[in-house]
Amino acid sequence: MAERKFTGKHALAVFGGAFGVIIAVNLALAYSAVKTFPGLEVKNSYVASQEFNERLHAQEALGWTVNAKAAGGLLILSITDKAGNPVQVAELDAVLGRATHVKEDTRPEFAFDGTAYVAKAELGAGNWNLRIVARAEDGTEFTQRIPIYVKG
Repeated sequence: MAERKFTGKHALAVFGGAFGVIIAVNLALAYSAVKTFPGLEVKNSYVASQEFNERLHAQEALGWTVNAKAAGGLLILSITDKAGNPVQVAELDAVLGRATHVKEDTRPEFAFDGTAYVAKAELGAGNWNLRIVARAEDGTEFTQRIPIYVKG
Protein backbone atom coordinates (compact mmCIF):
# COMPACT_ATOMS: atom_id res chain seq x y z
CA MET A 1 0.00 0.00 0.00
CA ALA A 2 1.34 3.37 -0.97
CA GLU A 3 1.94 5.98 1.72
CA ARG A 4 -0.25 9.08 1.42
CA LYS A 5 1.44 12.44 1.75
CA PHE A 6 -0.01 15.54 3.33
CA THR A 7 0.28 18.15 0.62
CA GLY A 8 -0.46 21.86 0.35
CA LYS A 9 -3.85 21.04 -1.17
CA HIS A 10 -4.73 19.02 1.93
CA ALA A 11 -3.64 21.88 4.22
CA LEU A 12 -5.71 24.34 2.19
CA ALA A 13 -8.75 22.05 2.47
CA VAL A 14 -8.33 21.71 6.27
CA PHE A 15 -7.96 25.46 6.79
CA GLY A 16 -10.78 26.26 4.37
CA GLY A 17 -13.08 23.77 6.08
CA ALA A 18 -12.25 25.10 9.56
CA PHE A 19 -12.86 28.71 8.55
CA GLY A 20 -16.03 27.67 6.71
CA VAL A 21 -17.41 26.12 9.91
CA ILE A 22 -16.50 29.24 11.91
CA ILE A 23 -18.15 31.56 9.38
CA ALA A 24 -21.26 29.37 9.17
CA VAL A 25 -21.67 29.34 12.96
CA ASN A 26 -21.16 33.12 13.17
CA LEU A 27 -23.77 33.71 10.48
CA ALA A 28 -26.25 31.39 12.21
CA LEU A 29 -25.76 33.16 15.56
CA ALA A 30 -26.01 36.62 13.99
CA TYR A 31 -29.24 35.63 12.22
CA SER A 32 -30.67 34.26 15.47
CA ALA A 33 -29.72 37.41 17.41
CA VAL A 34 -31.31 39.75 14.85
CA LYS A 35 -34.42 37.58 14.48
CA THR A 36 -35.14 37.54 18.24
CA PHE A 37 -34.20 41.16 19.04
CA PRO A 38 -37.35 42.84 20.40
CA GLY A 39 -36.46 46.28 19.06
CA LEU A 40 -35.72 49.70 20.36
CA GLU A 41 -36.37 50.69 23.95
CA VAL A 42 -36.85 54.38 23.15
CA LYS A 43 -37.39 56.28 19.90
CA ASN A 44 -34.72 58.89 20.57
CA SER A 45 -32.02 57.88 23.03
CA TYR A 46 -30.53 61.39 23.20
CA VAL A 47 -33.80 62.96 24.33
CA ALA A 48 -34.40 60.11 26.77
CA SER A 49 -30.96 60.61 28.29
CA GLN A 50 -31.61 64.33 28.77
CA GLU A 51 -34.83 63.64 30.68
CA PHE A 52 -33.57 60.62 32.64
CA ASN A 53 -32.44 62.36 35.85
CA GLU A 54 -35.61 64.44 36.08
CA ARG A 55 -37.83 61.37 35.68
CA LEU A 56 -35.67 59.39 38.12
CA HIS A 57 -35.95 62.02 40.87
CA ALA A 58 -39.72 62.35 40.38
CA GLN A 59 -40.10 58.56 40.53
CA GLU A 60 -37.91 58.26 43.64
CA ALA A 61 -39.92 61.04 45.34
CA LEU A 62 -42.99 58.78 45.18
CA GLY A 63 -41.20 56.33 47.48
CA TRP A 64 -42.87 53.30 45.95
CA THR A 65 -41.60 49.75 46.32
CA VAL A 66 -42.70 47.30 43.66
CA ASN A 67 -42.69 43.49 43.83
CA ALA A 68 -44.14 40.86 41.55
CA LYS A 69 -44.57 37.12 41.85
CA ALA A 70 -46.33 34.30 40.06
CA ALA A 71 -48.29 31.81 42.14
CA GLY A 72 -51.21 29.48 41.48
CA GLY A 73 -51.93 30.75 37.97
CA LEU A 74 -51.92 34.36 39.15
CA LEU A 75 -49.53 37.22 38.66
CA ILE A 76 -49.45 39.41 41.78
CA LEU A 77 -48.03 42.93 41.56
CA SER A 78 -47.73 44.82 44.83
CA ILE A 79 -46.97 48.54 44.96
CA THR A 80 -46.40 50.03 48.40
CA ASP A 81 -45.58 53.53 49.62
CA LYS A 82 -42.84 54.60 52.07
CA ALA A 83 -44.98 53.49 55.04
CA GLY A 84 -45.63 50.07 53.48
CA ASN A 85 -49.26 50.80 52.63
CA PRO A 86 -50.71 49.52 49.34
CA VAL A 87 -50.85 52.07 46.53
CA GLN A 88 -53.71 52.26 44.05
CA VAL A 89 -52.41 53.98 40.94
CA ALA A 90 -54.36 56.23 38.60
CA GLU A 91 -53.26 54.24 35.56
CA LEU A 92 -51.36 50.98 35.04
CA ASP A 93 -49.96 49.46 31.86
CA ALA A 94 -47.85 46.31 31.95
CA VAL A 95 -46.19 43.93 29.53
CA LEU A 96 -45.20 40.45 30.64
CA GLY A 97 -42.70 38.52 28.55
CA ARG A 98 -39.46 36.66 28.28
CA ALA A 99 -36.19 38.56 28.46
CA THR A 100 -34.93 37.16 25.16
CA HIS A 101 -37.84 37.47 22.73
CA VAL A 102 -41.27 39.01 22.27
CA LYS A 103 -43.17 35.93 21.04
CA GLU A 104 -44.76 35.29 24.45
CA ASP A 105 -45.41 38.95 25.39
CA THR A 106 -48.84 39.59 26.89
CA ARG A 107 -50.59 42.49 28.59
CA PRO A 108 -51.97 41.20 31.89
CA GLU A 109 -55.35 42.59 32.89
CA PHE A 110 -54.67 43.65 36.46
CA ALA A 111 -57.42 44.27 39.00
CA PHE A 112 -56.73 45.97 42.34
CA ASP A 113 -57.95 43.81 45.23
CA GLY A 114 -57.28 46.33 48.00
CA THR A 115 -53.73 45.20 48.69
CA ALA A 116 -52.20 44.33 45.32
CA TYR A 117 -52.87 44.09 41.59
CA VAL A 118 -53.79 40.58 40.46
CA ALA A 119 -54.08 39.09 36.96
CA LYS A 120 -54.48 35.59 35.58
CA ALA A 121 -51.22 34.34 34.07
CA GLU A 122 -50.01 30.82 33.43
CA LEU A 123 -46.22 31.20 33.28
CA GLY A 124 -43.87 28.49 32.09
CA ALA A 125 -40.64 27.81 33.92
CA GLY A 126 -37.78 30.24 33.54
CA ASN A 127 -37.08 33.95 33.55
CA TRP A 128 -39.81 36.49 32.86
CA ASN A 129 -39.86 40.28 32.87
CA LEU A 130 -42.79 42.43 33.91
CA ARG A 131 -42.36 45.93 32.49
CA ILE A 132 -44.76 48.37 34.11
CA VAL A 133 -45.71 51.97 33.51
CA ALA A 134 -47.85 53.32 36.35
CA ARG A 135 -49.15 56.83 36.80
CA ALA A 136 -49.57 58.29 40.27
CA GLU A 137 -52.61 60.38 41.21
CA ASP A 138 -50.51 63.53 40.74
CA GLY A 139 -49.55 62.45 37.19
CA THR A 140 -46.00 61.28 37.98
CA GLU A 141 -44.96 58.41 35.73
CA PHE A 142 -43.36 55.37 37.37
CA THR A 143 -41.59 52.84 35.14
CA GLN A 144 -39.82 49.68 36.20
CA ARG A 145 -38.80 46.27 34.94
CA ILE A 146 -39.39 43.53 37.49
CA PRO A 147 -37.69 40.17 36.86
CA ILE A 148 -39.73 37.12 37.83
CA TYR A 149 -38.25 33.63 38.06
CA VAL A 150 -40.61 30.68 37.82
CA LYS A 151 -39.21 27.35 38.98
CA GLY A 152 -39.84 24.42 36.72
